[in-house]
Amino acid sequence: METTTNTPPPTAETTLHNLAEELCQSYQNASGQAVCLNGRLGIPQRENVIALLEKMLELLFPGYSGRYSFTQAGQYFTVGEILCDIQRGLAEQIERACSYRCLRGECSDDCEMKNCRQIAVTASLKLLQDLPHIRSLLLLDAAAALEGDPATQSLDEIILAYPGFKAICINRIAHELYAAGIPLIPRIMSEYAHTVTGIDINPGARIGKSFFIDHGTGVVIGETAVIGDNVKIYQGVTLGALSFPKDGCGKLVKGHKRHPNIEDSVTIYAGATILGDITIGHHSTIGGNVWLTASVPPYSKVTFSPSDISIHTRTRT
Repeated sequence: METTTNTPPPTAETTLHNLAEELCQSYQNASGQAVCLNGRLGIPQRENVIALLEKMLELLFPGYSGRYSFTQAGQYFTVGEILCDIQRGLAEQIERACSYRCLRGECSDDCEMKNCRQIAVTASLKLLQDLPHIRSLLLLDAAAALEGDPATQSLDEIILAYPGFKAICINRIAHELYAAGIPLIPRIMSEYAHTVTGIDINPGARIGKSFFIDHGTGVVIGETAVIGDNVKIYQGVTLGALSFPKDGCGKLVKGHKRHPNIEDSVTIYAGATILGDITIGHHSTIGGNVWLTASVPPYSKVTFSPSDISIHTRTRT
């Protein structure tokens, strides 16, 4: 008669030990680099970037979040303290982003790891110096919303509550870092805006004065889109790319112009899709659910009228 030996199951401690080894090995095998990137400074920390972003929004519109107390007598000291906190924290995150780029061998010829700190300090100070200008642009955006939306009663309502306005605020900050060539951090900011507002604006998009996004959910604006002054768009609008060309190795070709140009004083209604490097002429109106892949001259009105829609009024009984 054979006897069977029952092997006891591994203990929880053994299981977790093996799992830790497996995870750490997978980190090392990811594209030849450790995902945790303990070398150098590591990667930018998403939660810290978001916290710094919210502090910048507080400086743009003091008192709206309630995180800080602004009084006539003490606001100078409050603003000074916030500025110092942002500059230190932002410089650290930018240095992490630049070091990460250098670690991957993607930095430019004139950028070496030893320069990452100086790049970070310069970029953080430049962004803070741009805040007064960004605030002036945002006040024009808020005024455009007040003028364009009969449902709002005040600028305060727009600044406090409108998701479109928050998305624009974040984009105008992120775009400055994007234009300065800072990696990763602008995208962290824009995707945070996407998460909290449902509006996806790539930080590379160039947006003019008095921009208004009404309702906003589902709006997508691509990296190389250019939007003029006094433009108004509604929910579900896409300013996207028509195609994604590839090189001889089958990889996507990046950096070329592939998104629309929207000239001044254009209105784009809900659900419209505008694709490719085309131009919507100034003072044009694009109707709801329109699909456009060709340029439109100024003062145009583009509509879509499905032929299979019919309305029948029933007889009351």
